[in-house]
Amino acid sequence: MTFDFAGFPDAALAAIPRVDLGGWPTPLQEAPRLGEALGLRNLWLKRDDVHPLGAGGNKLRKLEYHLGAAKEAGADTVITFGALQTNHGRQTAAACAKLGLRCELVLTAKVPRDGEAYERGGNIPLDKLFGATVHVCADGEETGRTYDRLVAEATAEGRKVATIPVGGSNDLGALGYVRATCELAKQLEERGVERAHLVVPHASGGTAAGVVLGTALLGNLGVGIACVSHPLDEATENLRDLVDGAAKLLGVEPPSLAHTKMSDSTLGPGYGIPTDAVWHALRLFGRTEGVVLDPVYTGKVAAALVEWAGHFAPDDHVVFLHTGGMPGLYGYAPEFAAAVEG
Repeated sequence: MTFDFAGFPDAALAAIPRVDLGGWPTPLQEAPRLGEALGLRNLWLKRDDVHPLGAGGNKLRKLEYHLGAAKEAGADTVITFGALQTNHGRQTAAACAKLGLRCELVLTAKVPRDGEAYERGGNIPLDKLFGATVHVCADGEETGRTYDRLVAEATAEGRKVATIPVGGSNDLGALGYVRATCELAKQLEERGVERAHLVVPHASGGTAAGVVLGTALLGNLGVGIACVSHPLDEATENLRDLVDGAAKLLGVEPPSLAHTKMSDSTLGPGYGIPTDAVWHALRLFGRTEGVVLDPVYTGKVAAALVEWAGHFAPDDHVVFLHTGGMPGLYGYAPEFAAAVEG
C-alpha cells in the first residue's frame, strides 16, 4: 500500500484562492553522511529553505493562500506581525514586493536579547531591502496601538488592508503545508519510498498543522513534531485547533493525531534562546552535509532529530523538513562565531 492520492482533496484545495510564488517543488535530498552520524541509513532533507524568493523558507507556502485571499479581496496593503528577527516578516516583505503590495511589519521585542547583530542585522535589513516599512514595538500594547494607527491611515488614504497573523498560522495558512505534504509524498513515491517519518517544527503552528492534516489524508507518514516556541501543552492545543480548522476549510473530517508525536525536550529556556544542543546540531549538519540551519527554528528541530535518532529503526526513511531561517542566524553572530571555532 502506498500513499492515498485518490483520497486527497485536490479539488477543494484548488477552489481556494492562491497566488503562485514559484519555486515548487523544493528539492528532496538524501543526507547520507548526516544519516551515518545518526545511525540512520535513509535520511532525507526536504529543502524548503532553497526557494528562490526572499531567501526562502516555509512561510512562503502559507503566504500563497493569505496573499491569494488578499488579492481576491482587492487589498493593496498587507500588515503582519512577529518578533524582531521574524522570518515570516522577511518572507512577507519579499512576496509583497513580487506582487506589488505595500507591506507593513509590526515587530515586537519578544526575545530577551539586545546588541547590534540582533537589533540591526539578520532579517531586519532584508525586510527593508524588500521595501517593507518596519515598526518596532516594545510590547503587545504598543503593537496593538501601532496596528490600529496603520489601519486608520490606510482607510483615510483609501487603501484596503489585509492582515496576516503571526507566522501566517491560521486555518488558511495551514493549507500551504497540506499541499506541501502531497508534494513530498509524490517525491518519495518517485524514489520508491512507501513509508516515512517526518520531523517538523511547531512554532506558531501552521506548518505542523498542515503536515499533520496532509499526512492523515495520505497515509503511511508518521510525524514527529519538535516544539521551538511554546511548551508542549500550549503547542498541542494550538495544533489541534489549527488541524480542525484546516480540515473544515477542505470539507474533510478532522483526523486523529495518533500518527503524530510532539515533544518540547529541545525547547530550552524558550523561544529564540539557543542551547548547546542546538549549536551542536548546527555544526553536525554543516560539517556532514554543508547545510546551514538557524538557532531559533531548524536548529531546535535538528537537536530533536539527534535526540530521537535512536528511536527509529536503522532502515526507516526519515525526512527532516528544513523550513529555512538562515538570515536570522546572523542576528546571533557573536554566538555563531564562537560555536564554529575549533
